[in-house]
Amino acid sequence: MPVISVRNLKKQYGAFTAVNGISFDVEAGTVFGLLGSNGAGKTTTLEIIETLKQKDGGTITVGGYDIDRHPQEIRKMIGVQLQASGYFPHLNLKELLELFAGLYNVDVKPMEILEAVQLTDKARSKYKELSGGQKQRFSIATTIIHRPQIIFLDEPTTGLDPQARRQLWEQIRSMKAGGTTVVLTTHYLDEAEYLCDTVAIMDKGRILTMDSPDHLIQQLVDSGFRPVQSRKGASLEDVFIQLTGKEIL
Repeated sequence: MPVISVRNLKKQYGAFTAVNGISFDVEAGTVFGLLGSNGAGKTTTLEIIETLKQKDGGTITVGGYDIDRHPQEIRKMIGVQLQASGYFPHLNLKELLELFAGLYNVDVKPMEILEAVQLTDKARSKYKELSGGQKQRFSIATTIIHRPQIIFLDEPTTGLDPQARRQLWEQIRSMKAGGTTVVLTTHYLDEAEYLCDTVAIMDKGRILTMDSPDHLIQQLVDSGFRPVQSRKGASLEDVFIQLTGKEIL
């Protein structure tokens, strides 16, 4: 059984159709990506699955639970990335993790969680004192504090420099290796190609196609498509990373 199953999902905002009858499955322990331009319906779809918004039609099951009948059970098994407004500015990172542990009623060791996201040296720092990449990694730390089976990340690397992006990519791959299912949206197609086992490309509330990145690329090549420029063995981003170093503190 897929860990997430969506069938004929619909969402209206007045006369505007944000999500127009989409269906897809997410397999456990994989990274699933929703791709599309602004307004395609990606974030609305995630927020409905996260039980943050009501749907107007269709069915959704998460971990075998129906979203209409058992939303509380679903909330126990998912982690949702918070935005900056979700943190108390006067608390340091260790104190924030202790606070979240209390809210989730779980017994955790904050330093072990910070170690998992490479932030042990920032334990006494305030959230506002972190760099962009550090903020995103800490956001993931608060997401995994109750050991969720499924994690939702909405454009997790937007605004990050190349080094910070690559670090967050490796964090996501590490979560997958540990058996966590990751569902993400992104505007960066290289990011989706690197991270995702399956991608669904959305436009105007519909899913246009869904498959593994490699298979979708091969289908395009087999159709006779030829890129305007020949593919190189590396990208300019690779050059930047190699010259400036792969680690950023």
